[in-house]
Amino acid sequence: DERASRFHINDLNKPLIDLWREIVNAPDKLAKEYEALWRAQHDDPKSYYKKIRDDFNLTGRPDCFLYLLARCVKASVRYNANGEFNQSPDNRRRGTTPSTMRQQIFGASYLLKGRTTFSSRNYRDVALQASACDLVYMDPPYQGVCGNHDTRYLASVQFREFVEVLEQLNARKVRYIVSYDGRTGDKVYGVRLPEHLNLTHMELEAGRSSQATLLGRDDTTVESLYLSPALSKVLVKLDDDVPLPCPLSALRVQPYDTDTLFPFLDEMELRALKSRIEKRLAITAPSVSSIVTEAVLPELPPFSAERTYAVVDTPEGL
Repeated sequence: DERASRFHINDLNKPLIDLWREIVNAPDKLAKEYEALWRAQHDDPKSYYKKIRDDFNLTGRPDCFLYLLARCVKASVRYNANGEFNQSPDNRRRGTTPSTMRQQIFGASYLLKGRTTFSSRNYRDVALQASACDLVYMDPPYQGVCGNHDTRYLASVQFREFVEVLEQLNARKVRYIVSYDGRTGDKVYGVRLPEHLNLTHMELEAGRSSQATLLGRDDTTVESLYLSPALSKVLVKLDDDVPLPCPLSALRVQPYDTDTLFPFLDEMELRALKSRIEKRLAITAPSVSSIVTEAVLPELPPFSAERTYAVVDTPEGL
């Protein structure tokens, strides 16, 4: 049961990393700030959301970002061409209650405080620092929803470059997990990662699609999960300390029982296999004679040239 003792969290989105730093290192402060924002929204939640969004775009405050994530549509971070957060509020709800949010914040802090470092750098620079002793989890923007010029996301990941990074990690036997694309209903997003990476591909049911729900459909989201060769090798270990159900001598290859084998091969018409066994044993098996009986043809009435025909087109006539 090998468990990690140290963690490193990286994302190119600096406000997200700043939020995680507050969650881990200052949980009580963040929980109180969130509660103050949450309670101040009740008079006019829609206008208040827009005010906090403007404040966040000016200051980058972690508490404002947490409030926006709790209130925005599908909890999805979206940006405009100027790099400003522009996701709309979900006006059907008011966001996670302060008591529940406090529990979640303190739970994450309990697991990670004192054992976690943070950075906001390009994923390639961080991933390639990993060694064979590390486990790397990568969750890049999915191909199916993020194109090269899609400004909704802070940055997209080039597919070819990403494959090259995985190739380098494979060469160094780094263990990693990748969440990448998937399908919703009958619609498949993106292309599979290349076969030459020798990844173990799994599909995880992620529940009902929030986008489909908004459109009035009942589709289930299935996400693709890839395990690196080094990780698969660790997870799948054969237990070589299992007692045999019979003596070892019983597993020895026994001599051919030709009296039983050859009639079986004849019956199955495996003539080529039988011939190879005969050559190996330097014997000639007795051939099985086959009796060919001529088919008995039924007697036909003598041909008569005088035949009459009638058109039968009613049940009575038939």
